[in-house]
Amino acid sequence: MEEFLIVDGYNIIGAWPELNKLKDTDLEGARDKLIHMLAEYQSYSGMKVYLVFDAYMVPGLGKKYVQSKLNVLYTKEKETADERIERLVTNLMGRRRQIYVATSDMIEQHVIFGKGALRLPAGELLVKIKQNRKEVRERIKPEVSTKRNPFEGKLSGELKAQFERWRRGE
Repeated sequence: MEEFLIVDGYNIIGAWPELNKLKDTDLEGARDKLIHMLAEYQSYSGMKVYLVFDAYMVPGLGKKYVQSKLNVLYTKEKETADERIERLVTNLMGRRRQIYVATSDMIEQHVIFGKGALRLPAGELLVKIKQNRKEVRERIKPEVSTKRNPFEGKLSGELKAQFERWRRGE
C-alpha cells in the first residue's frame, strides 16, 4: 500500500515547542528545520511527504518545489493551506493508497477525515520523527571494536611484516 503524508507547515511549526520558539526570531529557519526533519522522515519511513505552507496574503500563483526530495507547496493567492490540503487529499485518493494529514486544526481534521484521509496530530508526528531518528542512530552506530587495530585479523603475516618494516623506515 502506498502511503502519503500531507503536513500543514505553519500549524506544525506553531505546535512543536522547538519550532514555535524559533519562529518568533527566525521564521525561515523554522521552515528550513521542518523541511529537514520531514525529508529525513520521508527517506526513512518510505512515505511520500507533501509540506504545505499558507501564502494566503501573498500575491502570486503559488509555488511547488522539491527540496531534499520533499515536495514543498506554497498556496496560491487567496487560497488557504486547508483548501490546498483538501484538494491534495482529493487528488491523491485512490485504491491501495493511505493518506495521512498532519495538523492540530480540529476543523481541518474532521474535513479530511470525511474525505477518507486519516488525521495525524502534530504531537504524534513529532513522536514518530523522534522514534525514526533513534532507530537510524541505532542502525548506524559503529560496532565497538575491542581490537586496537581493526585490520589486525584481516592481514596476512607477510603483509603485517611489510607494514612494520615501512613503519620503522626499513
